[in-house]
Amino acid sequence: MLLGVDVGGTFTDAVLLGDGVLATAKAPTTPEDQSLGVMAAVEAVLARAGREPRDVRAFAHGMTVATNALLEGRAARTALVATEGFTDVVELGRQARAQLYRLCAARPAPLVPPELRFPAPERMTPDGPLRALRTDDAAALAEDVAAAAPEAVAVVLLHAYRHPQHELAIRDALAAALPGAHVSLSHEVVGTFREYERAATTEIDAALSPLLDRYLRRLAERARAAGLPEPAIMQSSGGLADVASAAAHAARTVLSGPAGGAAGAAFAARAAGAVRALCLDMGGTSADVCVVYDGAVAESGTSEIAGRPIALPTLDVHTVGAGGGSIAWRDAGGALRVGPRSAGAVPGPACYGRGGAEPTVTDANLLLGRLPDEVQLAGGIVLDPTAAELAVGALAAELGLDLLACAAGIVRVANAEMTRALRVVTVERGIDPRDHALIAFGGAGPLHAVAIAEELGIERVIAPRSSGVLAALGLVVAPLRRDVQRSVLRSGATLTAAAVAADVAELSAAAREALGEPDASVAATYELRYRGQAFELAIPFAPDAPPATPQALRAAFEAAHEERYGYRDADEQIELVTVRVSATTAAPAPPDAATADGGPPAGTRLPGPAVVPLPESTLAIPRGWTGTVRADGAIDVRREPGGAAA
Repeated sequence: MLLGVDVGGTFTDAVLLGDGVLATAKAPTTPEDQSLGVMAAVEAVLARAGREPRDVRAFAHGMTVATNALLEGRAARTALVATEGFTDVVELGRQARAQLYRLCAARPAPLVPPELRFPAPERMTPDGPLRALRTDDAAALAEDVAAAAPEAVAVVLLHAYRHPQHELAIRDALAAALPGAHVSLSHEVVGTFREYERAATTEIDAALSPLLDRYLRRLAERARAAGLPEPAIMQSSGGLADVASAAAHAARTVLSGPAGGAAGAAFAARAAGAVRALCLDMGGTSADVCVVYDGAVAESGTSEIAGRPIALPTLDVHTVGAGGGSIAWRDAGGALRVGPRSAGAVPGPACYGRGGAEPTVTDANLLLGRLPDEVQLAGGIVLDPTAAELAVGALAAELGLDLLACAAGIVRVANAEMTRALRVVTVERGIDPRDHALIAFGGAGPLHAVAIAEELGIERVIAPRSSGVLAALGLVVAPLRRDVQRSVLRSGATLTAAAVAADVAELSAAAREALGEPDASVAATYELRYRGQAFELAIPFAPDAPPATPQALRAAFEAAHEERYGYRDADEQIELVTVRVSATTAAPAPPDAATADGGPPAGTRLPGPAVVPLPESTLAIPRGWTGTVRADGAIDVRREPGGAAA
């Protein structure tokens, strides 16, 4: 059987799939050590399925260790080695304001303080060494770094993406002077140009890898002791990596949790036959949204987490602080606000009875009759309406509202936040959301989805039967994957079919070697721009397709440019900036089709208004909408002709 475990802000979800069985379970997340909650969820799902650890042949895991450390500013003691004169590149950044109209707002401070930044006496140009790094200089530099006793070192030298020999020499010197320290080399972590983004990403990789390594070692030991296979770890790109690879490069896992949800959403979209779909993953702390087209989630070559750039392939997921545990509050102007602060797993919403006293979205839904108060949740939690009434009532008194009006306002404000997030990934990018289906999942997603669909003019909502644990299901169906990228900067006479083929062949060999699968399927993505532009458009080509010709690249780029920006320029020269190759194994196929227990039987019609309990989740269907239960247990909710949500 296949096991997937996803750590959320409030609950840790587990899915066990195989032999015609789809078992699901939740356990409270344990922020002090996420591996404890993971093992509790595993025990719960094995017990529910009546299986033993020896029945599990693959174990996939999505977690928030690196994400939380980045958000909280926790990091290992890290040193930075950069080309002489460039040690402050992360602190200087792009000189862009963090917030346009708040001059006092600042970006987060670098993870490496000034006293731990060390200049390397070398200088590389795009064409080769200008000032060679001497062996004795590398050794002296390593001794200086060792004297500062860092736990990790980030090495970021100019143009190392093309000429890595100086970074390799410093790595060897550090290994002799500082054995046991983690070392991240920018050409291995990122491999592309743009000095600030490459340096910031490498700094993150070095600072978080020791923390992630300790967590993954604990988890692997606990899994081994329980008789489970070693877990594979979800990366931000939507593919799995072995424990050693994930621990060596924590920057590749900062979106591990949302990537599992996106993979699950793509799986659900394929199952529902939804060619165009929007995905809403609403958990306890946040809501993640993304676009699925033809069964695949869009990818991006860069992302930003907590104000820090990550120059690595990631699924294009947008996150807002609107979850079931998001706290409602009154701002200085007297307006009702929700999030981004969350009650989290501890103490959780007030209605969980674990010490929480502030009103949350979950408390509001309970008071509005959208959640059953007699059902026992994971960890023995039974929802307490009295506690919810006290928490929401205090805010209602502040705002001068009655209790139910305040609860309804909390839900509307949370919906507005998620609607805004969906507009960011659709309307703001030239995509019309009205011809998409909305796939709702996460513990709270189906409660809010239809109201959000009404706001966006969407007429179809899909709630998978396993929507409460769909991120864990996404882990189960994800393939193993490795990504290798390099800035090649080709244009004019250097942009030839032979040159592109050579780039793809070299990167494909590196990706397959990293994956350990010489026959793995590979797909290339080409980042292109018109000459003079500062940023590129990523143009993916199908897996195992021949390397693209310059003519094919131009045609695909101009079509994408016209779709995104509304015009094309047939006379302007194009530049191939970066080539990225992904090597993947085939995703594990479930041994047998399976449907989760619980929920209404196939064929059931569910006219609104209705509240429909699902395994690990609840679906709210307002007036003017009707749900139909499909054969796989998913509920297909459609707006009735002329109908409108109440």
